[in-house]
Amino acid sequence: MKWETRVTQLLGIKYPIIQGGLAHLAYSELASAVSNAGGLGQVTAMSLESPEALKEEMRKVKKLTDQPFGVNFAIGQHNKRFESFVEAALEEDMQVATITGGNPKAVIDLLEGTNVKKLVLVAAKRQAVKAEELGADAVMVVGQEGGGHLGRDDVGTMVLVPQVVDVVSIPVIASGGIGDARGLMAALSLGAEGVEMGTRFIATKECVHAHESYKRALVEGSETDTVIIKRSLGAPARALANTWTDRILHLEKENIGYEGLKDFISGQTNMKYIHKGEVDNGYAWAGQVLGMIKDIPSVETLLSSMISEAEEIRRKWQQ
Repeated sequence: MKWETRVTQLLGIKYPIIQGGLAHLAYSELASAVSNAGGLGQVTAMSLESPEALKEEMRKVKKLTDQPFGVNFAIGQHNKRFESFVEAALEEDMQVATITGGNPKAVIDLLEGTNVKKLVLVAAKRQAVKAEELGADAVMVVGQEGGGHLGRDDVGTMVLVPQVVDVVSIPVIASGGIGDARGLMAALSLGAEGVEMGTRFIATKECVHAHESYKRALVEGSETDTVIIKRSLGAPARALANTWTDRILHLEKENIGYEGLKDFISGQTNMKYIHKGEVDNGYAWAGQVLGMIKDIPSVETLLSSMISEAEEIRRKWQQ
């Protein structure tokens, strides 16, 4: 069966499946595996130490795959150093840029006049409309089920995606709560032309930077084992519930602001859990889709089984 959509055409990929940016986890091993399996893999720019480190990571991906891959730029409110990383990625012939966690205008402006495809993560209709006006080639629409940073409106993927489809002319990619063939087919039914998956790709063999304790938590947990932190900062994000997130939520009730919270929500604290497996000394992002994760397959096995099962769903629909 053909899986051609405007997203596959835009990105030059076989299947309309995109790997999320995954801070501190999306490196050459995972990105190349996803691209080789027919999706779009990504490397996470802002988790790397320097622009030169990003260039080196991109070179590693190119040695492992000849397929397209993307570079994610998470331009959070407390991270202002993305310009030099964008320039470095351009020097390495970046093909696709995904922009998350902030106003995409500055990155889009830096990409003006290039052939780089620009995908912008949005969590509301108004953001999607603005992204198209700014020059985005597609929008990735994340519902409140997703892991990591979300929108402020607590709108689910099933409700948000079709509304965005109705107000933009560029392709829509659904994100949040998607981890198998049923999610892919549901997203296409809603009018999306592709899906982005984050949490599901963490629980794969090629996500080598994720500690086994983290992967095990994703397999053993349920959809109720996550919490939203950072609401008090206006930047809500979904993480695995643990003693550390309990502390964060307690501190947020005291309205201590970013300065009081920064040591608890830093990237270094995140890496204590996800890299070192210190489950009580850090936090880890995860979406509600973790309730559907039952194994840790290779990326190739994950995508091939998704497509096979999706094609079976198509056949049932045609009966």
